Amino acid sequence: MSVIIVDMLAFGAVAGLLSGLFGIGGGIVLVPFMIWLFGRADFPVESIVHMAIATSLATIIPTSFSSVLAHQRIGTLQWSAVAMIAPYMFIGAIMGSVIAAHLSGHLLKTVFAAYLIIVSLRMWLQNISSVSKTNASHLVMATAGAMIGTLSSLLGIGGGTLSVPFLTFYGYPMRNAVAISAACGIPIAVAGSLGYAFLNKHHSSLPVYSLGYIYLPAFLATIITSVCFAPLGAVMAKRLPVQPFKRLFAVIVFAVGIKLLW
Repeated sequence: MSVIIVDMLAFGAVAGLLSGLFGIGGGIVLVPFMIWLFGRADFPVESIVHMAIATSLATIIPTSFSSVLAHQRIGTLQWSAVAMIAPYMFIGAIMGSVIAAHLSGHLLKTVFAAYLIIVSLRMWLQNISSVSKTNASHLVMATAGAMIGTLSSLLGIGGGTLSVPFLTFYGYPMRNAVAISAACGIPIAVAGSLGYAFLNKHHSSLPVYSLGYIYLPAFLATIITSVCFAPLGAVMAKRLPVQPFKRLFAVIVFAVGIKLLW
């Protein structure tokens, strides 16, 4: 357990930086790393992927909160957009955690890697000026929110890899999209964590100090550093030029997807 705590302290810093910088909650790094780390710790094979996803979701709650405070201070957060889409993300995240309990770990891992690669390619190829000329309707925001929440909960992410492209397509500047995504990561993470915490709560094969599928030592170690580094990422997000910002976002997501498949 001590090795897990030390490793998660380091990766918590990375996750926090990514949360503030890209509005992604750090899940794209934490999930594959936890899969590897829990495998080394000889956790039950059939539960490793679910535990990585659940623990990652739980860490997103304080990390995103720290990121939101930083974005609020620098003036990039638009609460009206958050209010439009966040409730539907919450509902979708509950659905996602229930669905995940009935899927195999291998399938979840493959889907996770594939979607990262697809999203990264879309972000890289999309022209920065190629955005919708109209605002998204309430129906579009509700449908997209529910879908993003479901997939995010399935894969243990804050939803930024989906919500940021969606928001930029409908005309939100990149910096504002990142801030809105960070705020929306909170309801996704809360709903998803509650679902995973009560799924298999009494499963005898889960390791000690587990709350459902959430492994508490890894959760606590991660948030100690992630909360500290999220504000730094938010400050960097405001100062980076937009197009290289999107390209860097795409490269990181693509690299993680390829690494997970490999």
